[in-house]
Formats: sequence, C-alpha cells, structure tokens
Amino acid sequence: QVQLVESGGGLVQPGGSLRLSCAASGSIFSGNSMGWYRQAPGQQRDLVAGISSLGGANYADSVKGRFTISRDNAKRTVFLQMNSLKPEDTAVYYCNKVSSIDFFYLPSRGGRFSATYDYWGQGTQVTVSS
Repeated sequence: QVQLVESGGGLVQPGGSLRLSCAASGSIFSGNSMGWYRQAPGQQRDLVAGISSLGGANYADSVKGRFTISRDNAKRTVFLQMNSLKPEDTAVYYCNKVSSIDFFYLPSRGGRFSATYDYWGQGTQVTVSS
C-alpha cells in the first residue's frame, strides 16, 4: 500500500524553526531519493530539498543554508529541519520520491521538477507570520 504521511507543520514567527516528518511506505522509500516539496496558494508545487538513498543532499537556493533534510532508513522516515523561517516559506509541505534527474538538477532549477507522481500525501501546513 502506498502511503505518505507528513506531520510537524504549524504557525511560527519569522526567524523561528520547525521540524517536519514524513513516514513513507516501503514501495516509495526503499532505494529511492526522497524529497520535500512545497506549494503556496496559487503557485506551482516546488521541490526544495532532496536526499539520496545514501544520504547525499541537495537544496534549492531559496532554502539552502536554512533547511536540512535527513532520513532514517530503518524507520522509512524523512525529516526537514527548517530554521530562520521567512514569510515566503509559508506553504503546504509534501514529501515524495525524487527522480535521479530532478535530484541532480535541484540546485539549479529554482524548484522546478519534471517527474510526475500518481500519489501524494495530505501535506502539512507551514505558516510563517508575526
């Protein structure tokens, strides 16, 4: 059964921190690069962070230096530590697989990604506001 369950979002003031978690089914997680995507109202969904099955990470310029992605392979869970949050980080955050091409080009594409996926979880809302 395909399953992606995101959690950890909330309301935080600018400059604050949040830690997101994503529990994934084995069919999605095992052996795949995983990533965090986000979608703000009226905007396209962007890929902001990716992590390979061996732990190498890539980030979009918009979050580099502020966000850290990690994974626990034993628990099939992906994390996103978000620090120095800005109002423009406000979005619904989703996790999913990341294709090899999207992972490689992640730092240079400004969030755009080319792969399509049939299944997405419900996401978790992050709101950065004073």
